[in-house]
Amino acid sequence: MTFSPAQQPDFTRALDARLTGFLDEQLATVRAISPDAAELLVSIADLTRGGKRLRPLFAFWGAQAAGGEVSEDSIVGLGAGLELFQAAALIHDDIIDHSDTRRGAPSVHRRFEATHRAGGWDLDPADFGIASAVLAGDLALSLSEQAFAASAPLPRTRQIFDAMRLQVMAGQYLDVLEEQIGGARDPERAVEAARTVVRFKSAKYSVENPVLLGAAQAGASEELLRGLSAFALPLGEAFQLRDDELGVFGDPETTGKPAGDDLREGKRTVLVALTLRRADAAGRMALLDVLGDPRLDEAGVHAAREAMITSGARAEHEGIIDQLTRTAFEALEALAIPDAAREGLRAAGLAAVKRRA
Repeated sequence: MTFSPAQQPDFTRALDARLTGFLDEQLATVRAISPDAAELLVSIADLTRGGKRLRPLFAFWGAQAAGGEVSEDSIVGLGAGLELFQAAALIHDDIIDHSDTRRGAPSVHRRFEATHRAGGWDLDPADFGIASAVLAGDLALSLSEQAFAASAPLPRTRQIFDAMRLQVMAGQYLDVLEEQIGGARDPERAVEAARTVVRFKSAKYSVENPVLLGAAQAGASEELLRGLSAFALPLGEAFQLRDDELGVFGDPETTGKPAGDDLREGKRTVLVALTLRRADAAGRMALLDVLGDPRLDEAGVHAAREAMITSGARAEHEGIIDQLTRTAFEALEALAIPDAAREGLRAAGLAAVKRRA
């Protein structure tokens, strides 16, 4: 059997059930090795219970765009693989960024660190937290492959999935690299470099590749895959730029992360690069003084925000998001796909770029 467009809620419920059942099976296996190792699986399971299921939904609508001729079991398995890949990426990203929270709860490495402290164990709690989270992230990546393989991927689907993993790792490295290069990077080149990070660390695996995976698994032609990419890649870039804007201007009650967390982490985002390119000397100094400061307070966040606003960088950043969104939806309108799939992709796309969390 296959899902119809009207069965998106059924797909989401089936995905939740698949993830729960799959992780319960893995938990039983780990407990058989040692009950002490169970927390590795529990930390992954807890992380996958949150989130918006954005990537599986894009895969669902990608399959619908290609005619929907893919079994329920296959598209659900593909979605489970994407969610577990996302979990792995988040766990490792939080370690790299020294993030304390994720979705309003302690990040995985902080969770293990807290367990160490509560137990009064020997050696260093922070070291234990990082080591344990690295292993949890590696395990989530391995489980992602296992779940994806169970979806019986077609050869083209496998090619896209393999490319996605390489792109994310390269993009993550470029993100770290840009933070380290910092002010040594020419301001014009910094904007370009930040946009490359956006594309490969996030946009492709958040939107473009999920859409293409679903479509490929439903037998899409190369022509349709190219057309879907023309929609999904700019949309994915707009999605990440919105995320970067929320990292500075978002409401912590909504985002689940402290205000200005990206500033504390020293993120060389497009918004930061635009500000450093556009601001006067005082504005640049106001931003550079706080960028990468783990003790950044509300006054410092306010100063950075003011530099972004008064320089015109925030407005330019919003303009880029708007242009990317228009480009994406114009490409969507040009596609010869079922109307229900077009509406589903449009709704998912709007939710991605208009979100406040």
